[in-house]
Amino acid sequence: MKIRAHMDLSYTVLLLVLCSLNKMLVEATAKDVHKEPANHSVNHGDLLRQSKITMAQYRCFQRITESQHKTKTTAEPMCNMTWDGWLCWDETKAGVKEQNCPDYYDDFDTHVMAQKVCTETGEWARHPESNRTWTNYTNCKANFTHHGEQATMTHFYLVMIGHGLSLLSLLISLGIFFHFKSLSCQRITLHKNLFLSFMLNSIATVIVLTTLAKQGHKYADSISCTLMEFIHMYLMSCNYFWMLCEGIYLHTLIVVAVFAEEQHLLWYYLLGWGFPIMPAVIYSIARNFYYSDKCNINTSLLYIIHGPICAALVVNLFFLLNIVRVLITKLRVTHQAESSLYMRAVRATLILIPLLGIQFVLLPYKPDGHSEIYHYIMNILMHYQGLLVSTIFCFFNGEVQSILRRYWNQQRMQFAGTFANADIFRSASYVASSLTEVHRCYSIESHTEHMNGKSYSDIFRSDSPFV
Repeated sequence: MKIRAHMDLSYTVLLLVLCSLNKMLVEATAKDVHKEPANHSVNHGDLLRQSKITMAQYRCFQRITESQHKTKTTAEPMCNMTWDGWLCWDETKAGVKEQNCPDYYDDFDTHVMAQKVCTETGEWARHPESNRTWTNYTNCKANFTHHGEQATMTHFYLVMIGHGLSLLSLLISLGIFFHFKSLSCQRITLHKNLFLSFMLNSIATVIVLTTLAKQGHKYADSISCTLMEFIHMYLMSCNYFWMLCEGIYLHTLIVVAVFAEEQHLLWYYLLGWGFPIMPAVIYSIARNFYYSDKCNINTSLLYIIHGPICAALVVNLFFLLNIVRVLITKLRVTHQAESSLYMRAVRATLILIPLLGIQFVLLPYKPDGHSEIYHYIMNILMHYQGLLVSTIFCFFNGEVQSILRRYWNQQRMQFAGTFANADIFRSASYVASSLTEVHRCYSIESHTEHMNGKSYSDIFRSDSPFV
């Protein structure tokens, strides 16, 4: 009993020493971060990772201490419970022991297994070169696993399908806007430029993904790579700044000057197509200077592009909140029910979110660890935005639907008239002319005679459902 009590005391002291050492290590690391702000290798992620490992180590040594009190039920050789620096391995018989890979690193695939071999002599296998006990973590890296490769290809096809559908819907929407001259107004003009920026950005993204990404972020011709990256970054910035133009226009129209005359679109063109040239040029020059040996898609210089984009999104978020505030204030004047009022406000908010790109403000940071849900959500929000915007502001637009319906009816009538019997049309023409004469002579409208609530002139309008 004394020996067991002495062993328990020894393990308790050992645990306290380990916890103290790990705490001192974390505190020293935090001090180094404050003393050396230029050292980017130690950040919040490293401290969080070290904290996870420390807690896992503490729990493992607790289990090891508890296992000392248990008596062995078998006489065959068994490997003792051990801590390898990342995972805790239970006591096991000779063979291969497996457990899920840890989530300490973003590129570790937690769906695959790490392996540790227990030899027939009851000892953990050692590495042939270092002669130390060894755990096989080589399969944990997501890039080398079947699951990681499958997930990467799934995201790739998801992006390609999103841009393909966006290009198709945006092309149809632009065709509708340009074909029907009755839709011409400043609001539609801004929509045209926004849709065009979505199309050009989708084309540039598809080209980059299908050329640069296939060659492992390396491109043989540095000049063509620089030009391609400049075009890509410029068009991506244009897309976000045309969202800002939409926000400025709506905010000016609804909040600032409700009864103002038409706005000058020249400033919108300068902001949407002109301003993004500056950050794109600065980024291209800096990337060519610091990364001239290879064509990197993701570099530390992307803040030159992302900084103005984030500023534009924050401004649009302010515009959205202010617009919704004004709408709620105006709806309250009409003495509507609270439920109806808030439903209208929610509907207006949901409609404006994709137009102004507010969804990117709501998901600014990647969650810690390996998050597949985050990647899927961001892929849908980013690469299907063109499809969503064109659907809401073109195909679901009441004015566009009315014009398309009228155009379809006219085309159907012309098609029917081509193959109809000429005698029927002569009879219809005679009846129509007779009714016109009666209308002129007796002035039916003056006597307010209506059929089913419709006047005769309403019935014979070209866009009437009766016709």
